[in-house]
Amino acid sequence: MPADSPAHTNRLAEEKSPYLLQHAHNPVDWYPWGEEAFAKARRENKVIFLSVGYSTCHWCHVMEHESFENPATAGLMNEHFVNIKVDREERPDVDALYMHFVQATTGQGGWPMSVWLTPELKPIVGGTYFPPVDAHGRAGFPRVLQQIAEVWRQQPEKALAQADQITQALSQHFAAGSNPPGKANKERILDAGYEQFSEAFDEKYGGFGSAPKFPRPSVLLFLHREYARRGAHTAEGRRAMEMSTKTLDAMARGGMYDHLGGGFHRYSVDRYWHIPHYEKMLYDQGQLALAYLEAFQITQDDRYSHLAGGILGYVERDLEAPDGGFSSAEDADSLPTPEATRKKEGAFYVWTQAEIEEVLGNEAELFNAVYGVKPEGNARPESDPHGELEGTNTLYEKLTFQGAAQTLGVSEQSVLQATSDGGSKLFEVRLKRPRPHLDDKILTAWNGLMIAAFARASVATEQTHYRDNAGKAIAFLRDNLMTKDGRLLRSYREGPSGIPGFADDYAFFIWGLIEHYQASGEIGSLQLAVRLQEKQIELFYDEVGGGFYNHDGTDPSVLLRFKEDHDGAEPSATSVSAHNLLRLAAMLNREDWRDLGEACIESLRQPAEDQPTALPHLMTAIQFSLRPPRQVILAGDLQSENMENFRTELFINFAPHQVVLYADGGEGQAWLAERVGYLKDIQVPKKGVTAHVCENFTCKLPVSDLAKFREQLDNGG
Repeated sequence: MPADSPAHTNRLAEEKSPYLLQHAHNPVDWYPWGEEAFAKARRENKVIFLSVGYSTCHWCHVMEHESFENPATAGLMNEHFVNIKVDREERPDVDALYMHFVQATTGQGGWPMSVWLTPELKPIVGGTYFPPVDAHGRAGFPRVLQQIAEVWRQQPEKALAQADQITQALSQHFAAGSNPPGKANKERILDAGYEQFSEAFDEKYGGFGSAPKFPRPSVLLFLHREYARRGAHTAEGRRAMEMSTKTLDAMARGGMYDHLGGGFHRYSVDRYWHIPHYEKMLYDQGQLALAYLEAFQITQDDRYSHLAGGILGYVERDLEAPDGGFSSAEDADSLPTPEATRKKEGAFYVWTQAEIEEVLGNEAELFNAVYGVKPEGNARPESDPHGELEGTNTLYEKLTFQGAAQTLGVSEQSVLQATSDGGSKLFEVRLKRPRPHLDDKILTAWNGLMIAAFARASVATEQTHYRDNAGKAIAFLRDNLMTKDGRLLRSYREGPSGIPGFADDYAFFIWGLIEHYQASGEIGSLQLAVRLQEKQIELFYDEVGGGFYNHDGTDPSVLLRFKEDHDGAEPSATSVSAHNLLRLAAMLNREDWRDLGEACIESLRQPAEDQPTALPHLMTAIQFSLRPPRQVILAGDLQSENMENFRTELFINFAPHQVVLYADGGEGQAWLAERVGYLKDIQVPKKGVTAHVCENFTCKLPVSDLAKFREQLDNGG
């Protein structure tokens, strides 16, 4: 069958990735990343066209529709190139390598990423989205294809020389990441990070910088710890918390939060947090849930626990797989109606005023006043340059309940009732709309973040069922994404992918396991964290420069190995591992791991000193390292009501320098006692709980009374 046949099926039909399967019927003769494609390029002496994206990427869909579904464009691609598709979520090593190249040569990055490679996989030229025709001073994709093919045909030596120079420059750039002699001035890094975030803070609307605005939860976690470090009695401490709560409040009021179904969209296209990019990513849900939970622990304001519950409820309902584990994402685009043939961004989430009035009747006036609904739609023109949202409304809290009551001359209870009932009715109607595409692959790393959030929520909010979500996901990853020799795999969809896990898979899963042990006392989670930490060090640790390489270096098709030096939408493996190692060292009296944690911090000293705001999660590890942590040992029946009461007392407040161990008189305590000698002497009461509050492995007198336990905690241990 010819490649330009509408019924053409290419090699991607055999893949598991939802993104690759989306392209399985393109007329492009796509290959997955692998030796079959590389060998064809070498044999036929053809340039490789590498296209990298993910299944919920809006502009990936646009480029597919405009170019990859176009028979004429596909013909050009098939004639002149070997075409490879990569899911960046499955292969972050491939994505990261060539994204560094694209950012270095074009000044910007993003997806879809388009890179042309020599048959030896060295980059020649790259970019992101290309339009289908020449427009606005940008060359169209067919023209770019023809130009590159012409250069390769007429001046191949020039292209090869350029690729060699680029690859050498990338290699030198990564090698230059090592630090000059010296030690990190930790307080100076933290102070500089705090000052730079304070300067970038949007005093009026919250967040940092202008449009577009991304949530960056690691920044909020840093600010919470800065509040704890500096203290509520200082102006700087209060300022740190003000920046966090104003940002959390603004995001929650805006259209970035799904007011009907819970969960957060990816980012805001405007300064006001009003119009989002509507895709929902699992890694955002996990990290933002942690940020709202910490804000609740600090302020005791129930709004924050409610918002965390909204995030977790969305994940439970729409992303949790039946056997455990969590799906990766939901798309921004969907069909406006079952009869429609073209998807639109935000179609599942937006409403016309007439639709709301039809559903809510007399309640609509109050509901519309609170959520900023207008007959002409509420998207500003600059927030909707392509007119996708014309005439529609993205729900956001324009008025508080009190403000709406005063404006409309009704009681606050009436407003609360109208918005609650109205939201429930609209949610039920929304369920009948065509849903956005669900990327149902289960990624080890992102599941680790979600496990951490569910575990923390179970103790911070006393909703113990969240612990079950975390435990079920741990069991799924352990049973399906671990090999017999103790290595992790990257992903699962209709079976494990076979792709080896990356450094962030280990780092994020270990984080989740630590949180689960802290919240439950289940020794299996701590034991697994220790085994994975040992394996991560074996596979990824840089013995010379410290820190963790992004992949294990065993795949020859990935030309270079390097360490991520920034915390973006997801924190870097080194930043998270630094924190993990320091926490495990404090729990298990592992000085060697404390040294490794410090070495991770030192490995990023230069970028942290140059631009601390690029490494907010690393700064949380620095904050943890500055003083000895408090250890709390709870002895008793792990499942008892008394133990839950002591856990509540322990986790109701924010204590970032605290680690928890459990003595149960059984296997768990015996395992711990081999590593932490004094646990041998901890007596487990037949009834109740005994708490031991310790500093640097020196304990105060044990207490069995909650009030006395609270007093010891309030006195700093």
